[in-house]
Amino acid sequence: MKKRVFLIVLDSFGVGNAPDAADFGDEGSNTLAAIASHPNFNTPNLQKLGMFNIEGTPAEKAVQAPLAAYARLQEQSKGKDTTIGHWEIAGIVSSKPLPTYPNGFPQQLLAEFEQKTGRKVICNLPYSGTDVIRDYGEEHLKTGALIVYTSADSVFQIAANEAIVPIEELYRYCEIARELLCGEHAVGRVIARPFEGDRAENFRRTSRRHDYSLTPPKDTMLDILQKAGKATIGVGKIYDIFNGKGVSETHRTTGNRNGMEVTLELAKKDFDGLAFINLVDFDMLYGHRNDVAGYAAAATEFDVQLGQLLELLQPEDVLMITADHGCDPATPSTDHSREMVPLLIYGNGVKAGTNLGTVQGFGCIAATVCEALGVPAHLDGESLLDKIAE
Repeated sequence: MKKRVFLIVLDSFGVGNAPDAADFGDEGSNTLAAIASHPNFNTPNLQKLGMFNIEGTPAEKAVQAPLAAYARLQEQSKGKDTTIGHWEIAGIVSSKPLPTYPNGFPQQLLAEFEQKTGRKVICNLPYSGTDVIRDYGEEHLKTGALIVYTSADSVFQIAANEAIVPIEELYRYCEIARELLCGEHAVGRVIARPFEGDRAENFRRTSRRHDYSLTPPKDTMLDILQKAGKATIGVGKIYDIFNGKGVSETHRTTGNRNGMEVTLELAKKDFDGLAFINLVDFDMLYGHRNDVAGYAAAATEFDVQLGQLLELLQPEDVLMITADHGCDPATPSTDHSREMVPLLIYGNGVKAGTNLGTVQGFGCIAATVCEALGVPAHLDGESLLDKIAE
């Protein structure tokens, strides 16, 4: 039985289109392949663990004796967004897709939102987050109207300049929206998107984004571990994704680097349970902005900190690295892509070089985490522990 599990989600780090990618308009997407050939990409630690031994990844980077067990996972839930992806990682398969709004939100819904907030709404279209403040930010400054927009994902996003709408007021507006968005309009996330600047040329999103997610419909591995007296530590937006359900301790972060800094500090501490880490920059800063160079550089930076984490792991630790969906920065789309995701499992007692092939469902992660920590669980997924144990 293990004492600590470090589960790191490289947000959007897909490894090739899923068999049903065409149903989502994502045929041919491969996030890792898109960045791996860029000069900014250098990930020797991921490489030695076995990332490139996974089917569908650049085979020329494979190693003879990978240190981890490895697999690629095919999502079973009907979606390709952060909420559904993380819920499945935590042991819940979502049989129905969350609602999306390719033509904007219903006017009746927005009218009620305007009435409750006392502010008008502008935009109400699917939009890139940087483009929307460029195109609507100056109107927002003049009128105080809230910039409401969505994407291909199940999200209701509110952008506001911090000089016009104080951050706590923006958060309150998001709470109002979260209460309204229920039933048939129960989107996966309401997201506060604060920005700063006094004209289109210098508008810049700030780091005080905040997500308001749906509460998972049933217990996840977080609840099961917490009820068993284990630590359930969320790093990054984990608390937001699960609406706090099952999370005993949370650490908000400013990005990938800070997220790994927090993880390195946790690795120096004594706890019994799970550290669940989300590194959002891959998705938010680079995938959605079609920035191949930036994505590749972020992978390189992560890999350096991964090397530091490997040195801190104890004999009773397990490290798991995965993703929640893809976001191929080399395609015309700026939205998430329906891709397979990687899984690396490393630690004392894990049979190095075990090729688990293609596994159906992300829920194997939750089942494996719970079994490794000695906690019985009945989740949507089968544990891989017996296949990787030495």
